[in-house]
Amino acid sequence: MLARACNTAGIDPGAADGAELLAFGENAVFALPRVGMVARIARGAHVFERAQREVAVARWLVDEMDFPTARPADAVRVQPLVVADRPVTFWELLPPAEREPDVRDLAKLLKRLHALPLPPFGLPPREPLALVETWLDSADAAVHLDDRRFLLERAAELTEAYGKVVPVLEPGVVHGDALLRNVGVHGGRAMLLDLEYVSHDLREYDLILTPMAAVRYGLPDGAVDRFTRKYGFDVTQWDGYPTLRAVREVAATAWVAQHVPGNPAAEEEFAHRVACLRNGDLTARWHAF
Repeated sequence: MLARACNTAGIDPGAADGAELLAFGENAVFALPRVGMVARIARGAHVFERAQREVAVARWLVDEMDFPTARPADAVRVQPLVVADRPVTFWELLPPAEREPDVRDLAKLLKRLHALPLPPFGLPPREPLALVETWLDSADAAVHLDDRRFLLERAAELTEAYGKVVPVLEPGVVHGDALLRNVGVHGGRAMLLDLEYVSHDLREYDLILTPMAAVRYGLPDGAVDRFTRKYGFDVTQWDGYPTLRAVREVAATAWVAQHVPGNPAAEEEFAHRVACLRNGDLTARWHAF
């Protein structure tokens, strides 16, 4: 599949030789050191528009806003490509990371992103629960029907609640998946990566992910305070915080479902997260996927 994608892109046929799998989530991400690129292969055709928008957003941020992020590969001008019904994009390979990112890097990048005007091509709303059913469908019979029903009903309730949230910050450009793992420090600067969920929506949504991650996944002591001070707004004191956290946790639970078939660890984690949601457990630790 990777070799076929490289061939379709007109890249050196040997580019896939020595490829390194960097990540496997909604995309399979491969480093192609022979040609200095990264290939991202999506799970299915349903994300074509999102991949197309990600490339447009990245070019706008880099070329017009001088914003630190990854650049789409100039050698592949028409992106995304479609190979075996899967959208594929190619990016410049970044130099090795110089250090681990800090929450202050994330806060600084978000503050800068949130100050940008809307791009000329427009952005959709974030709709954080829009793919819940798709993720559950991808698990097929590996997810129990009662868990599926519970998550779909909860998603419907929270979609309505999300639409009624009153923001404090002015809505605008948001990253949409602003976790610390999406920050890299390369070439002497922190960079905000993985732009597939960039949207026009509540800026608070970007900010709730750090305090949620501190509880669910674990962050160093004082991380939330450092993040809050650097950004300049304490989202945990905002009335809408519980709703947005609940939205994200339902989405994060359904997202794991696509990994459940044939993966006992994912099956166990999915069951654990569903149990937490059913029981209203807001403090149990989750394992990142």
